[in-house]
Amino acid sequence: MSDRLKDKIVILTGASGLIGKATRSHLLLNGAKVISVDKNMITDPESLSYNYDITDEKEIDSLLTEVMNNHGRIDGLVNLAYPRTKDWGLKFEDISLDSWRKNVDMQMNSVFYICQQVSEIMRKQQKGSIVNIASIYGVVGNDFTLYEGYGGTSPAAYSAIKGGIINFSRYLASYYGKFNIRVNCVSPGGILDEKNQHPFFIKRYCEKSPLKRLGNPEEIAPAITFLLSDEASFITGHNLMVDGGWTAI
Repeated sequence: MSDRLKDKIVILTGASGLIGKATRSHLLLNGAKVISVDKNMITDPESLSYNYDITDEKEIDSLLTEVMNNHGRIDGLVNLAYPRTKDWGLKFEDISLDSWRKNVDMQMNSVFYICQQVSEIMRKQQKGSIVNIASIYGVVGNDFTLYEGYGGTSPAAYSAIKGGIINFSRYLASYYGKFNIRVNCVSPGGILDEKNQHPFFIKRYCEKSPLKRLGNPEEIAPAITFLLSDEASFITGHNLMVDGGWTAI
């Protein structure tokens, strides 16, 4: 156990997801008090777990009010949640404009709103750190050969949104830097999830990746912890690639 985040109040959205669970554990091991948020969680104030839907601005307001009433400050925010529509994975030519709008609203706009509200709290505190989760596909083009042969694809909205989040984070870093607020991104590469990934995808991804494998959730969490910590006190506006070298080729 480390004290690098000792007693820091950190809000973690998407806490019940694949990377979310690993990140929660790593933050706790490093001494943080983690406010775990996910619409699939059961509210349990004792374990600081809360069922909130971050696509609803009123629920975000309620969450932040509860955190401030109970803890008096917010030291860190990690935006890991990725809300999406059921049809988000359609091929590009089959995506309706309505679906595109809904996905942008659910993800990009919810990140905007929670960042806006938390940044203003941190401005009053004159300190804080925000880590937004992006992706390799917010940086480089998609390799569609990974999906050939089994009908898979890489959702168009995902790439657009993740690219937007990276530049939005740079905007926030520039805008709030004078208030000692740091804003960074972590962009994971492919993460192994055998229950939801086709064997062809896993094989092809591993063949192309310089490290010849997909990543594990436990390999993303330390990067998030680092950027939240005082060890990263001179790092802001950065997009940290944790991708096994995918964007190096």
